[in-house]
Amino acid sequence: MRHTSSFVTLLCAALLALLVSACGGGGGGSGGSGSSSSSGTTSLSAGPTVTNTSPSPQVVAANAVRVTVDSGVSNVPNMPFVSITICAPGTSQCQTIDHILVDTGSWGVRVFASQLPASMALPQQKDAAGNLVAECMQFFDGYTWGSVKLADLQIAGEKAASLPIQVIDPNYASVPTDCASVGASRNMPGTLQANGILGIGVFKHDCGANCVQQAVAGTYYGCTGTTCKSIPLAEALQVANPIPYFATDNNGSMLSLPTVSGGAQSVSGQLVFGIGTQTNNALGSAQVIGVSPSNGTFTTVQNGTTYSSSILDSGSTGLFFQTSALPTCASPNSAYYCPVSTASLSAMIQGVNGTTSAVNFSVGNATTISQTYSGDSALPLLAGPAFVTSSIFDWGLPFFYGRNVYAAVEQQTTPGGTGPYVAY
Repeated sequence: MRHTSSFVTLLCAALLALLVSACGGGGGGSGGSGSSSSSGTTSLSAGPTVTNTSPSPQVVAANAVRVTVDSGVSNVPNMPFVSITICAPGTSQCQTIDHILVDTGSWGVRVFASQLPASMALPQQKDAAGNLVAECMQFFDGYTWGSVKLADLQIAGEKAASLPIQVIDPNYASVPTDCASVGASRNMPGTLQANGILGIGVFKHDCGANCVQQAVAGTYYGCTGTTCKSIPLAEALQVANPIPYFATDNNGSMLSLPTVSGGAQSVSGQLVFGIGTQTNNALGSAQVIGVSPSNGTFTTVQNGTTYSSSILDSGSTGLFFQTSALPTCASPNSAYYCPVSTASLSAMIQGVNGTTSAVNFSVGNATTISQTYSGDSALPLLAGPAFVTSSIFDWGLPFFYGRNVYAAVEQQTTPGGTGPYVAY
């Protein structure tokens, strides 16, 4: 979890890897058998079909990029990936990086130093006092550490020039104690489960006003040699969501993935930039859910429990919420729920703008899922209580299957009003 300014999630990747291997996934690899390999288990039923229509996956416009849920870097399911291109500002010296996680629950671009050629010299970000800026980015289950540098980002036909990004590098200076203490290190592709993160949530910067007036421990640092100390940092210098820095299609995004029944080896969809700026990103009849302008959350009511800090987060590998109505799996899979049969549930989402929306969803037995759909990357029935407090309902990637999900950036005008909001 990020500071009070945001909720950033990359939940349970390591635990999911454990779950799959422990239940006969066998490491799978990208060349594994296509469909589910059932070994005496009962097939799980699909979740409810939604009615909104996804754009044709065969057609990708200039403001759109292909999104793939596949075996990825570490064979962890429910992770949506794109490719992005990083360039030294104002030059043609560029590197395209694949398997970048699409994350609507965070804001900012993060890539590994190991994914960039040694010859690519990205300018180091400096604050007003001339400090070399580094960042500790906190997730629910760990952190990434590295310098803040400037790069031109190219994705689809969109470009953000001289964008502050985090270059993740465990060897940059010395990781401060108050950063390392927040959780596990996610400073290698194998531990992050991706080659980087494309954070395209509802905010422009990853800490915002909270970090401007005072140094916030475990966030931004000024470094001299190997020593780094916490510093305040102006918003314009912080790691930034690239979307509001595009020349066009800069008010938000739409992530569109197909419906998945039970499981699929891989699925392909689109990330479309802009809301109501082109014919392929119209808001249509989507329900606009206003979110808190301070932390991006809304309210979910499920089975009589109110979760006041709810999020829509494509960077989470399941639906994560605490409830006594579902049994957790036996160790070592206790991060997930294991109902005897697939549970059909409902919830009410409430926006800060007063909009309410009923959502039906299904939760399967995670242990059975890992056996029945061994080797599959798209698993829409995964849910669990891991890493969330009693106030959080994290609508992770299973929510996104079969839907067009929008994220409107703060202060940007859209046909659904001024951001921040989410819609589907």
